[in-house]
Amino acid sequence: MRCVFRRDSGSLTFDVPPSETSRWRAVARVLRSPVDAVSCALFPACCSLCGSPLPQLSTVPICEVCWTEFPVQSGDACLRCGDPLDAPSPAGLCRSCRLAPPPFERAVAYGPYEDRMRDAIHALKYDGLHGAAKRLGWKLAEAIGQLAAEAPGEMLMVPVPLHRTKHSERGFNQARSLAVSALAALAKTHPKWRLRLASTTLMRLRATKSQAGLTPRQRRLNVRRAFSVSDPVLVAGKHVLVVDDIFTTGATARSAAKTLLDAGAASVWVATLARARMRDGRRGSSQAGRRDEDVARVEHTGDLQGASIFSSHDQSSF
Repeated sequence: MRCVFRRDSGSLTFDVPPSETSRWRAVARVLRSPVDAVSCALFPACCSLCGSPLPQLSTVPICEVCWTEFPVQSGDACLRCGDPLDAPSPAGLCRSCRLAPPPFERAVAYGPYEDRMRDAIHALKYDGLHGAAKRLGWKLAEAIGQLAAEAPGEMLMVPVPLHRTKHSERGFNQARSLAVSALAALAKTHPKWRLRLASTTLMRLRATKSQAGLTPRQRRLNVRRAFSVSDPVLVAGKHVLVVDDIFTTGATARSAAKTLLDAGAASVWVATLARARMRDGRRGSSQAGRRDEDVARVEHTGDLQGASIFSSHDQSSF
């Protein structure tokens, strides 16, 4: 479904089924605005995700259709880390969480890291589309809302920090931007939930390598002892919600949670905008062997951040 301009009729029409016309009634009112029509003619712009012409000027060049195409997390998932389950589990936990329970209480995400979600996160992080953080933050707030029934009524919201060199290079921390927008949305949807932003609580001590393309073991080593708490007094006895853009193997989530718990936090919860999925049923024999090695390592060391095999395209810090 796309909004299109038709020169032969001289008016705007919509390629949508009649049954869905009501959904676009509000959009049509905006499109009929003479100011918008003139503005689009003088300053034409296209959607950053699909390339379709935008019907109106916007600080966030993403069309409304793309916003409706964001995938939502569905299906059975691990009750602890949120990893999709291939088959029902007796305890509702994935193999990794049964063998080596993570230090955080639970991790949730809005949707899988694919399609429009992946494109929007790339636009935010690498293309400088800062305005997208607001609506992406609303979606993060929906994910956080999944914890409302079981999480403590008062929590510190802690974005995963960037190292100062990465922050200087990028100019902003996407996790913090998402957290600010999510906090504003939650103030409306869950007014009794006392959440407070604490963006300087967690610090990244060293400039870790990008997690993209690293194996699960390399990810664990990459973020080991990478974090510190600025003032343990601020987290002592507090419940903490750690937020970031993407959850991949959970290496960063585990490391951040352990650091906060060691500093005296009462509990740690995790929420991300997207969840990177394992390749469905496409494990070769060599991949299965590496997974078995990881499992064996757990049985001896109790250290497994995630033995699943993920696709090799860009992943995030989690």
